[in-house]
Amino acid sequence: MSKANFEKLRIYRLSEELSDQIWNVVVPWNSFAKDTIGKQLVRAADSVGANIAEGSGRGSPVDYQRFLRIARGSLCETLHWLRRAYMRKLLTAVQVKELRLVIAELAPSLNAYLRSMSRSVTSNSRSSPVASTTRSTN
Repeated sequence: MSKANFEKLRIYRLSEELSDQIWNVVVPWNSFAKDTIGKQLVRAADSVGANIAEGSGRGSPVDYQRFLRIARGSLCETLHWLRRAYMRKLLTAVQVKELRLVIAELAPSLNAYLRSMSRSVTSNSRSSPVASTTRSTN
């Protein structure tokens, strides 16, 4: 199986790094912590990369943008669960700092990629003959 284009994206590789780091932090937690915050945190982090991948396979730039926005929302959810885990003393300040370093790199990169996709969609719709036709109301 050949590599899909999304696997070459920096944002996708960063999302994998974040997911793997979070997984490694959550695995040693006790069963209650894993079943509550742990599963939510892992799912939110995994959802970032999953939405980047799924959006890239949709074939439509508009769909891709929608999935990139969902990925951004999942990244914000990941931050929420990191805060909860820290406040409940499941994560140390050092662990949170390390995870936030990846997020600090991923978030602006994801936003920049989304903006570039938006410009691409906008410029394509302007040059489309369908977008430039007007309907007569007669």
